[in-house]
Amino acid sequence: MRNLFLDTNVIIDVLADRKPFSEPSSKLFAYAEQGKLNLFISALSYSNIYYIIKKTCSHKQMLSLLRDLDAITITLDVTGQIIKNSINANFKDFEDSIQYNAALSNKKVEAIITRDTKDFRNNDIAVFTPNEVLSMIEGNVS
Repeated sequence: MRNLFLDTNVIIDVLADRKPFSEPSSKLFAYAEQGKLNLFISALSYSNIYYIIKKTCSHKQMLSLLRDLDAITITLDVTGQIIKNSINANFKDFEDSIQYNAALSNKKVEAIITRDTKDFRNNDIAVFTPNEVLSMIEGNVS
């Protein structure tokens, strides 16, 4: 598994160093920096990340974090069609529906990585926690 879509909570875990969640999520970013993984995120994640983390740092620091994020991830657009699909999907959380449909929009994406797997029950794509996907990746590396 090489092409992974990151839910916003996984990204925030790393950027805000939310323990104990940041450690496995940080490993995914390390693998991406080494060229072993391609990490996809939705354009929607940027505003959510900014809003949540901005409470703990300056605007200038936030833009630096977002530049770093952009350098090691592939951003998927959130189109009108993705919004329509998200509105009509059977998700309890609309933001999760947008993330899910953004991931589905790119045929390279093999799985969604999130801490909230229960929120992604529509299984047209595999869904794993950071720990689960790391076990699979590191099991294949050994």
